[in-house]
Amino acid sequence: MSLIDLPTSYGSDLKNKLNNIIGNEKNFIANASNFASLIFHQLDGVTWAGFYFLANEHLILGPYVGKVACVRISITEGVCGSAARNRKPVIVPDVHKFPGYIPCDPSANSELVVPLFFNNSVIGVFDIDSSMYGRFTEFEANLISDLLAILVKKSLIKPILDYYGAAF
Repeated sequence: MSLIDLPTSYGSDLKNKLNNIIGNEKNFIANASNFASLIFHQLDGVTWAGFYFLANEHLILGPYVGKVACVRISITEGVCGSAARNRKPVIVPDVHKFPGYIPCDPSANSELVVPLFFNNSVIGVFDIDSSMYGRFTEFEANLISDLLAILVKKSLIKPILDYYGAAF
């Protein structure tokens, strides 16, 4: 199904699914793992979906679904670093044309990275790759932002912040 063919209820359906999956669970890692799986399986053409958490000047791999990934990314590099530094989603229709792109998965052709916020500070990013060129839209960037806000609201974040110890 193309994005143009999506029913207007698509966003609310995903929000309801996420709320039902999380239920009363407060463990952030468990909820983030299911979040990554939900996105991976609900969005067409996705080859990788997962988290990177901010630790000092790096983003460290968190829960994800997909092939083996880069473990550590400098916040000064790549699409993930750009989203974290600029505190806004980054949509890349063709990763091969993005300056400083980090090729963790050779099959990736487009990417969407959305910052993960807690108390108005970036604590990480959610990264989605696709083998399709031009796969991601502004609608999806906004939807993922909304879904991440639900995840943070329903989960205990303090243990993650204590462990990684960084936010900006």
